[in-house]
Amino acid sequence: MKVVIPLAGLGKRLRPQTYTRPKPLVNLAGKPLLGHILERITPLPIEEIVFITGYLGHQIEEYVSANYDLPARYVEQQEQLGQAHAIGLARDSLHGPTFIVFADTIFETDIGKLTQVESDGLIYTHGVDDPSRFGVAVMDGKHISRLVEKPKTPVSNLAIVGLYYFAEGEQLVAAIDELLESGRQTEGEYYIADAIQLMIEKGAKLETETMPVWLDCGTSDALLDTNRYLLGTYDQPQFAYPGSTVIPPVYIADSAVVENSVIGPHVSLDREARVTGSIVRDSILGQGCQVENATLEGSIIGNDASVRSSYSRLNVGDTASVSMGAACDE
Repeated sequence: MKVVIPLAGLGKRLRPQTYTRPKPLVNLAGKPLLGHILERITPLPIEEIVFITGYLGHQIEEYVSANYDLPARYVEQQEQLGQAHAIGLARDSLHGPTFIVFADTIFETDIGKLTQVESDGLIYTHGVDDPSRFGVAVMDGKHISRLVEKPKTPVSNLAIVGLYYFAEGEQLVAAIDELLESGRQTEGEYYIADAIQLMIEKGAKLETETMPVWLDCGTSDALLDTNRYLLGTYDQPQFAYPGSTVIPPVYIADSAVVENSVIGPHVSLDREARVTGSIVRDSILGQGCQVENATLEGSIIGNDASVRSSYSRLNVGDTASVSMGAACDE
């Protein structure tokens, strides 16, 4: 099976975290978002995995090569022309069974079922209250009759969650080529939903599978929500730190230091981070950050950042310093 993971986006909604790293490398629950995704797909019989990179793409390559033994290839998307354009850049690899995974959500499902799909493909969906924010699948019995990208008038509540399987990748490539040649765009971009619609119009039979757990990671609030969920799935060891209380669920790296503090619930504390004399709840603290005499809740603190004094809610990028109510980038 060939796997394609588009990763070229700028991640603007996750700034300031994405000023210094691509969105897939933003940490939550002890590892980068991309790490959680790779953990979920590596049980598949992967022949090749193609990472479509762009903004700070060298960091993606460095992370994957340092942490995983994968048959990986990297292709750069130099122009931000949309999902379908990004996937089309992997055309040399797209033949036979092909799995497309977008790296901005956490999901829970049995992807082993993909090897048993008998139709032309399968698209994962999730029921939502506001379908106008998503591409949606309209069903005709067992198969998809059409896909609609961000419908202004509700036609289905089955949101497409960013995981697509195709029995023959060549069919998808042909549809993407047709879409690009036509110049048909949605909101100024080439969407994969429009390419798949062309496949359906040519007779492709595509099924859906409901995704029981689907969590967005595209904004700071969503990242914190997903951090809470993931921490709740972890086994919790017994933590012992001087003069401190740890309230699970939490993730605390072995090299992190906690002194005279209250940590948790729902706190992720990365490697070599140090928390002293503080209360930290519902927050993500990056590698090497320093938190001293602070009260943090619903906060994201970047790598090597420092926070001193008392606050409620902060979103601080890498290497920033916040003290006595003022913030400046160093």
